[in-house]
Amino acid sequence: MMVKTFLFRSIMGIFFGAFLTVLAAICFVYLGQQPVLHGEVFVKNALGTLFCGWFFTVSPLYFEVKSLKLSQQTLLHFCTVALLYFVLAFGIGWIPVQLNSILFFIALFLVFYAVIWSAFYLYFRHVAKTLNGELKNL
Repeated sequence: MMVKTFLFRSIMGIFFGAFLTVLAAICFVYLGQQPVLHGEVFVKNALGTLFCGWFFTVSPLYFEVKSLKLSQQTLLHFCTVALLYFVLAFGIGWIPVQLNSILFFIALFLVFYAVIWSAFYLYFRHVAKTLNGELKNL
């Protein structure tokens, strides 16, 4: 069952990354000052976005491993996405290799991670509370 979920999420993540790539390309051409995209740069950014889409949709599988505590799941997920994202972002050039830029993007990543994690936590806590309430009424 986990293999099927992994494959489904992989496909969805890659498709979402492809969608973001096309959306970004359209924005650069029609809204920006780029009448033409350079092929090599487009391919490099497209592959990076596809990979990001993949690992951001597959890495939440840590939260489905019942033998791990929530803190362990969160730590594994955080380390995985942080490592993969920053290696990719520096390698492709999404983040300039300057101290101010590095610190800014690390802070931005931490804020986004905390907000998204908290939103998912609160949502699933609400769902659990609702389901438990419905079970008591049976």
